Amino acid sequence: MPNPITTFFTAGQPTLAARLMATNNRPSGFDYMRIVLALGVIASHAFLLSYGPDVQYGRLANMGFSLTTLIVPMFFALSGFLVAGSLERTRTLVSFMGLRVFRIMPALSVEVLLSALILGPLLTTLPLGEYLTHPDFHMYFWNVLGHIHYELPGLFETNPLQSVNGQLWTVPYELACYVVLCMLAVLGIFKDRIWLLWFMVLLHALQIGNTILRPNLDYHGAGGTTLVMAFIAGLLVYRFRDKLVWSARCALAMAALSLLLITLPNGIRFAALPIAYFTVYLGLLNPPRQATLLGGDYSYGIYLYGYPIQQMVVALLPQHREWYINMLLATPCTIAIAYCSWWLIEKPVMDRRQILTTLENWYLSKVAGKVRSPST
Repeated sequence: MPNPITTFFTAGQPTLAARLMATNNRPSGFDYMRIVLALGVIASHAFLLSYGPDVQYGRLANMGFSLTTLIVPMFFALSGFLVAGSLERTRTLVSFMGLRVFRIMPALSVEVLLSALILGPLLTTLPLGEYLTHPDFHMYFWNVLGHIHYELPGLFETNPLQSVNGQLWTVPYELACYVVLCMLAVLGIFKDRIWLLWFMVLLHALQIGNTILRPNLDYHGAGGTTLVMAFIAGLLVYRFRDKLVWSARCALAMAALSLLLITLPNGIRFAALPIAYFTVYLGLLNPPRQATLLGGDYSYGIYLYGYPIQQMVVALLPQHREWYINMLLATPCTIAIAYCSWWLIEKPVMDRRQILTTLENWYLSKVAGKVRSPST
């Protein structure tokens, strides 16, 4: 006899795989989501950078915006789902990791250089010579490789926070996700989705131990381990796409569960799977493409440049440190720079992906000796 609860959520609904096929594997929902989530990061930082962390959480809670906690985990879940498809389509890890480097490193490198060599000299309170010889200036360039340093000498000293780009805290975890995925591919765990499911169970068990040993009852944000778990959850949803249904009722239930978990102490640590399903459901929506908005992938540029631009607004207009003023001024500036970043840096690099094909062909002929997918 069919389970009435299961029937309520799934009856007559297509699978995620069927939905992907119906959209020619290119639903516009994911593209819109990237933009919305990136702008959501700016919105949440408007509170943080205008008032400082102590005031930020109080104001956000009073306004009912605790759901901003879900923004970055949703980014990672979305990435996990899409990157899993990319891994299945590539022949080797050479091209897979090469594509990740091509997508991440150029824009990140330029953002770090602009912050250190343009923004810093313009706004530092130190003499230029002292700024350029300061150890913090030299250490800042390690950000390009994911070794994060947040401050530049003499910069934003009167702001509630002195970090130049606090959003870079996610970069090491993003790189860690790709390394973990490569390990799962090499070990055959990504190929065998049951083993991938057990791997997710193991992560939850470890998270229980982490919560017992290191409870954080006052902080409701997403830590690094939560982001990695959200990424793995995205992988899992993709690998079970032919078994999971694309259901609005399921999505609403998962959204409600996610919101419930983030209200509980340490609850966000166990919200990866419901966040991933809800994220993928939204991504598989396929509204008409708006050419101006989706003419390029501007989300990464918005994500990278929003924080330093918001810090600049706070520093230059200390008498107007209100979240809505910060958003009003910083958002269009960030979008404009993200537009330039895509067309001048990111897209030209991605257009040279043939380099990876050449390298991969050399690898296959000289090292591997035959074409073999890491995921099949």
